[in-house]
Amino acid sequence: MTAPLFLPLFALIPTSLFHIITACLFISVDLVSAAGLVRIADSGAARSSPLFTSPRKDIKWDSLAIGAAYLFNPFTVATCLARSTTVFSNCAILFAIASAVDRNPSKSMLALAFAAYFSLYPALLLPPMILLCHGQSIAAKSSLGSAATKLASFFLGATAWLLTLSYMLTGQSWEFLRSSYGVHLLLPDLTPNVGLWWYFFIEMFDSFREFFLGVFWLHLVGYVGGLCFRLRKQPLFVLTTLIGIFAIFQPYPSIADASLYFSLIPLYSHIFPLMRYTFFAIATVLYATLLGPAFYYLWIYAGSGNANFFYAITLVWSLGLSVIVGECLFAVLRDEWEVERPEMKGKDVRRI
Repeated sequence: MTAPLFLPLFALIPTSLFHIITACLFISVDLVSAAGLVRIADSGAARSSPLFTSPRKDIKWDSLAIGAAYLFNPFTVATCLARSTTVFSNCAILFAIASAVDRNPSKSMLALAFAAYFSLYPALLLPPMILLCHGQSIAAKSSLGSAATKLASFFLGATAWLLTLSYMLTGQSWEFLRSSYGVHLLLPDLTPNVGLWWYFFIEMFDSFREFFLGVFWLHLVGYVGGLCFRLRKQPLFVLTTLIGIFAIFQPYPSIADASLYFSLIPLYSHIFPLMRYTFFAIATVLYATLLGPAFYYLWIYAGSGNANFFYAITLVWSLGLSVIVGECLFAVLRDEWEVERPEMKGKDVRRI
């Protein structure tokens, strides 16, 4: 599942210095990611943009504190120690968002193309990224349709260039598409992970496999259009929410995906007072984080558990992330609603 351009990168590293150089490389990538996160925080786009301004915009975390929270997040540290190539995709996503809020759409589309090249699912971030680029440069008075056409063309061109370069590096063969991206689409590897797909497809009859692959991917893709339509005034939050959803529902998630989502949540510190189940969400994630490795060890190494044993704790992990995503979504919608109905600020709302 590794992108072909990584192969010559790591092949050039001398064997004797491999551990030192790769450690420095992954630390550097995390530092670049933190710098991009600081740029996003400094822009204030999460609290105030040309399309929407929160009534709580004065509540914010310091940008350096947000960057430090990302660097010292245990999930980020664990990802760096594991030397997961997901850090390159995360870095590209953060750089794409930072370029968009800095009103540099070309760099944003190029970085997003690299992210999609490294890992397939960031391609689904294209619609909200276009909305973000257009919203930040709305003073230029260009129509959304023409801006979307230009940016999507640039993204597709950059992606095609990366794939062509990979084609040349692999001896003019397109087989890398099946090895790199077909794995995500067709799910041939059912190795246990923190996601929800592997157990479902292990238990499924082969005759239903293609149907449910389509259903699972349709479920994942379906969030993009709905969120972009409902929260079109806050595309940065759409990006944040989609990253959280991908950390739950993509075929092969990891803690690296969760660390990226957790790094973006502090940008919305102004909605924290509106969240209702913060303690439950944090406690659930911590519970799954501590017991997940123990359950995996008991199943795989000690032999005192089974697949249900480990899958149960991955369900708890997904539940915790889902509660956090849902809580953030509720808080942002409540914040947006209070702009339309200022007389309701501070009052309880009950769902009927």
